Amino acid sequence: MEAAMGLMRRMPPKHAETALSALLSLLPEHSSDLLSQIDQPLQVLCDVDCGKEFILCEYNRDADSYRSPWSSKYHPPLEDGPQPSPELRKLEIEANDIFAVYRDQYYEGGISSVYMWDDETEGFVACFLIKKDGSKSGHGRRGHLQEGAWDAIHVIEVRPDEEGTAHYCLTSTVMLSLTTNNESSGTFNLSGSIRRQVGELWTVFS
Repeated sequence: MEAAMGLMRRMPPKHAETALSALLSLLPEHSSDLLSQIDQPLQVLCDVDCGKEFILCEYNRDADSYRSPWSSKYHPPLEDGPQPSPELRKLEIEANDIFAVYRDQYYEGGISSVYMWDDETEGFVACFLIKKDGSKSGHGRRGHLQEGAWDAIHVIEVRPDEEGTAHYCLTSTVMLSLTTNNESSGTFNLSGSIRRQVGELWTVFS
C-alpha cells in the first residue's frame, strides 16, 4: 500500500485514472483506502433540470449517481440518495452562488461546485471544487494552451469541540497539467499535484 501511494504521488494527474484502475485490480483488498486517498482529475456533468454544469467527485456520489448542487437531484436519478439537512442545504445554495462569483473573478471562467453534508459529530463537512480548462477550446476566457487543466479540491471539516469552540480542518489538493506546442512559447509538458492539510480551533460566536 505504501509503495502504491508513493507511485501515485509521482504519477501525472492525467494518467491517474488509468493508474488507479490498475492498482485496484492488483490490490482489491485496499480498494476503499485507494479511492479515499487518491485524488483524480475532476469530471463534469450537466444538470438537465436547470441547464448548469456541476463537478463530479467522491463527495457527491452515491453508487453510480452524482448529486447536483443546483437542483440537489441525482444524475442518473436515484430515489434514496443521501441529502444534506434543510439548514445545511440552504447554506450549500448560498455557498455555490458566492463561490461562483469568486471563481469567475479569480480564475476568469471555469466550473465550480460546493457540496455539504452532515457529520456524525453534530458538525458538518463542505467540499469546494474548481475545474478550469485553460486550453484554446476550454471554458476559460484566456485559453492559450494546447492542453491545460487546473483541478482544485478543498475539503473543510467543522466539528464542535468544547463549549463555544469548534475545530476546523482544511485539506486542499491541486492538480495541474500544462502542454504547449507553438513558436512563441516553445514545447513543454508540465504536470503535478500537491496536497496540504491544516487544522485550527476557533471560538464560535452565537
